[in-house]
Amino acid sequence: MTVAESLARWADSYVPGSRDLALAQRSLLDTVAVTLAARGHPLRQMTAGLPDAARWAALGHVLDFDDLHIGSTTHVSVVVVPAVLAAGGGARAYLAGAGVMARLGMMLGWPHYAAGWHATCTAGAPAAAAAAGVALGLPPERLAAAMALAVPAAGGVQAAFGTHGKSLQVGFAAGAGVRAAKLARAGATADPRALDDWLALVGGTAGPAAPGGPAVPGGLAVKLFPCCYAMQRPIAALRAIREQTCGEEVVRVRVATPESATRPLIHDRPRTGLEGKFSMPYAVAAALLDGYPGLDSFTDTAVRRPAAQRIMSVVKADYAPGGSGLLDGEVAIEVELVSGRVVRTRLAQPPGSPLRPPGPGELDGKLAACGQDVPGLLDGLTWEAARALLRRMVPPGEEVTA
Repeated sequence: MTVAESLARWADSYVPGSRDLALAQRSLLDTVAVTLAARGHPLRQMTAGLPDAARWAALGHVLDFDDLHIGSTTHVSVVVVPAVLAAGGGARAYLAGAGVMARLGMMLGWPHYAAGWHATCTAGAPAAAAAAGVALGLPPERLAAAMALAVPAAGGVQAAFGTHGKSLQVGFAAGAGVRAAKLARAGATADPRALDDWLALVGGTAGPAAPGGPAVPGGLAVKLFPCCYAMQRPIAALRAIREQTCGEEVVRVRVATPESATRPLIHDRPRTGLEGKFSMPYAVAAALLDGYPGLDSFTDTAVRRPAAQRIMSVVKADYAPGGSGLLDGEVAIEVELVSGRVVRTRLAQPPGSPLRPPGPGELDGKLAACGQDVPGLLDGLTWEAARALLRRMVPPGEEVTA
């Protein structure tokens, strides 16, 4: 049996439990909140000509505030939620698609991500096809065909990080998945072996496609800061000692962590807000200067402020070679102050990680950071209501022409 056929059979027969349904509801709330937070972003007008799934996914990812599956290094919900909403589905379709994405992403493995692929897009396109296919009621053989039809769109590279290209290629993956599912429903044929061949070409390894356990093995990490997940741990570690550093000039910061934990942080001296979301030096500067690095910390103006540029210039990296994930080992940080005093902090699991799930207060704080403090806006959000809310608050607008 091919990988596509195995995953399709699992998705078709999957029956959600109460914990899975709770995860689906949290993922819906989180994804809609970060998408609405981006409705004033210039990307909204740029994506005006794209279909719903692509537009919503791109906007949901542009702030880099959406959740992450640690085991596959993929942003699951920002691909799967828009695909399900666009196809008219609900929690079961989301969980089936999220399960496919997590499992396919784990087959791709860390070497795939470390080679420079954007796994959210590579695993995301076939997963979006599965999610949309379940929402459309496709039988297993048609789900497998849909995943195979999505293979041509299963691309995306980390060189896009820090530009609009990162969120756009996520949008392309979600949109392509919905398109593939609709083509499969219309009778388009495809060889399910295409997914196996593609896995081999991009460095993945076909394994057990549908092991037991929860829909999403290992659960999902919720971000509490609007930036790359690789910055969540150092920011959280520095916030714990910020009061000890206030009032004194920082003369040196040493950051020690496994090299794998910094893989997406490709901008050492960022000049834009988007680049700042993928910068270890800026993670240090924002945490020390702002306390809570929120949306205002990741604007062009915030990144370019002299105080931030000065702190970034004194950050020294001490990255141990190797590692196999963004949360390998721990981060250890030393902050040397002008008085000669050195303040130290270390952290293994940041708040919001699967091993430190966000509490109600932290989730409420995130919603407030997204600007969703309008009473009742997201209370009791259903999948049908979410679809209507996004279409009302994030309409297509006028297509940009050259």
